[in-house]
Amino acid sequence: MRRLPWSMLISIGAVVAVVIGTALAFMLQEGNQANALDFVLPVVACTMVLLRERYPVTALIVASLATMIYYPMAVFDGPLIILPFLVLYTAADKGHLVAAIVTTAVCLLGLGLGEMGPVRHVDNSTFLLITGWMVAAVAAGGVTRNRRAYLREVEQRAIEAEHGREEEARRRESEERLRIARELHDVLGHNISMINVQASAALHGLRKRPEDAEQALQTIKQASKETLRELRTTLGVLRQVDEDAPTSPADSLARVSELVAASGLEVRTEVSGPLDGVPTEVDLAAVRIIREALTNVSRHSGSDTAAMAITRESGNIVISVEDEGPGSVYADGSGFGLQGMRERATALGGTLEAGPRPGGGFRVLATLPLQASRTRQKESR
Repeated sequence: MRRLPWSMLISIGAVVAVVIGTALAFMLQEGNQANALDFVLPVVACTMVLLRERYPVTALIVASLATMIYYPMAVFDGPLIILPFLVLYTAADKGHLVAAIVTTAVCLLGLGLGEMGPVRHVDNSTFLLITGWMVAAVAAGGVTRNRRAYLREVEQRAIEAEHGREEEARRRESEERLRIARELHDVLGHNISMINVQASAALHGLRKRPEDAEQALQTIKQASKETLRELRTTLGVLRQVDEDAPTSPADSLARVSELVAASGLEVRTEVSGPLDGVPTEVDLAAVRIIREALTNVSRHSGSDTAAMAITRESGNIVISVEDEGPGSVYADGSGFGLQGMRERATALGGTLEAGPRPGGGFRVLATLPLQASRTRQKESR
């Protein structure tokens, strides 16, 4: 069974009080003399009180007018005065504050003018009491309306904050998925590409030059071991259960010669400036960019030679990888590998340019700021 709201219960209680009060006034009246207004006006006012939630302004005007007419014109002195307080409160609570204030002023003005005649129905203290109750009813309605508005605003802010946290969580999950995909691409793409190149060389020289085939197989063994180790590291971090897996990259700019040797290419390398003491995230990004650039040379250039320059100057690490191969290139610098390199550079506040060289071949040029990385690390702490 549905329960009645408090406002309806209060309205019913007020109507019952008026009916009982009017009946008692009728029984106590000498001679039981009455006119039609003694019964019509209470019925009209009570009806308006019961409808005050749906029609607040109409109930305010009709109930107040019925009460103003009741006391000077009716014979009985029933408790009809309690009804205007309810409709005043409801009008202010529903947002009709101007109508409530105007009605209060009109009622008090009419009551004051009516009491200026030779016969007075209320004394000064009663008039002040009625004034106070009417003002209090309007004020209470305004306060409850403001409180509801405040609670709605607080609830809306809480909902927006919750949505914001959910959006932030989804954004971080998306960024983490992209980071994992980039890591797996770098780890697997480079090493598997190198294994493929070395396997081709081993098959080609297996009969003619067995010593070269043996060296190629040794390289394949080392590369596959490194691939498994790095893959195990990445998956171990994701699962957070493999405590034996290393948490820092095995490769580093300080051991760039090992990167070059593992690529299976003849790379002319020029290093300018110290490569030790580079921030970890810059070191990792630089290693990944070099490996991906050399992998692209091996895959797409059609050449087994490349030129690489690494320069540390003005707070930046500048990496350049070029080839002169006739193979296919990405004219617009697109491709998942190049996209991953560009994302790594951009994440550190750096830049990456990739495209065909004017004289033929392909070039990758990355600039990674060192100071921006340190600032990001301090902010994260």
